[in-house]
Amino acid sequence: MPDSSEEKTEKPTAKRRSDQRKEGNVFQSKEIIIAISLIVTFVVFRLFYSLTESTLSGALKSFFSLVGTMDSLNTSDISQIFIKGIIAFVISAGPIVLIASAVGIIATVVQTRGLVSFKSIQPKFSRMNPLNGIKNLFSIKGIIELLKSVVKIVVLFFVIYSTLKNEVAKLPKMMDMDLAEAIPELGSILWSMSIKVMVAFVFVAGLDFMYQKWDYEKKLKMTKQEVKEEYKMTEGDPKIKGKIKQKQQQMSRQRMMQAVPEANVVIRNPTHYAVALKYDHEKNSAPVIVAKGEDYMALKIIEIAQEHDIPIMENKPLARALYSEVDIGREIPSEFYGPVAEVLAYVYSLKEKELSRT
Repeated sequence: MPDSSEEKTEKPTAKRRSDQRKEGNVFQSKEIIIAISLIVTFVVFRLFYSLTESTLSGALKSFFSLVGTMDSLNTSDISQIFIKGIIAFVISAGPIVLIASAVGIIATVVQTRGLVSFKSIQPKFSRMNPLNGIKNLFSIKGIIELLKSVVKIVVLFFVIYSTLKNEVAKLPKMMDMDLAEAIPELGSILWSMSIKVMVAFVFVAGLDFMYQKWDYEKKLKMTKQEVKEEYKMTEGDPKIKGKIKQKQQQMSRQRMMQAVPEANVVIRNPTHYAVALKYDHEKNSAPVIVAKGEDYMALKIIEIAQEHDIPIMENKPLARALYSEVDIGREIPSEFYGPVAEVLAYVYSLKEKELSRT
């Protein structure tokens, strides 16, 4: 088990990021989403201003004219007024709400890279614990969130105050204006206020983005022990891997030694290197190295070759070159054809002499 008191100093691994993503823990700045949605809402409102203005003006005129002709209101009249109000709201605000909602969803998907995780929405009883709620309230993150809320409220009040302070002289005049004249004037004031609010919220969102990114990366950091444990899980225990590799090398050496009796000749240097060659003209176009070794392994190859009467030739440069440049089971390269052919010719001549004697 990793020591929880150990300091997290290591950068998160790819597996750590992947596991956290599966848990639904991804980087996300809600202030960025709010700022983008706010900007889009104001821009769309500006684009649909004529439609909104005409719809609301028509609805208000209809309402006042209807009320002016009635001596009393019954349930049917109230229902009629309510339905017309809903229709006017849908026509004027519907496109703005839909587009702003769509942009908010897109901004969330872009930040989370399309993450769909049901683990993050599963109920956790620890969240229902009031003690945990109090701890979170007084945690660093809770204090940061509180400060952000306070900053946004202060900025909002400052923007409203500074805008109305400059436009307060126009408000009494608007009382005497016709509704068709008052609405554009009011819209101009609201648009001026909106621009200031957008700039302020973009600034807050930028600061929040940097803080959330820093906080997210800090939480993902790992201790040295966690990195080691993860490596063992993904790559295997180094001790076990070492034993497996040792066993594989041992089996490979055994197979190599079993092939030495099939060799035509062993070239040595004289005890440091030994290379066993086999040439089958029906299967191969050139001699093949069936075994090679250095120091102790070289002595073992020579020992096995002597036990099976395999010719042993001493050629220091050739033995060293073949050992370093050709792998086991490979045919020798063309640059070795001449020296190896001389060795094999000498070996074949020795065998012919032995046969002639018998």
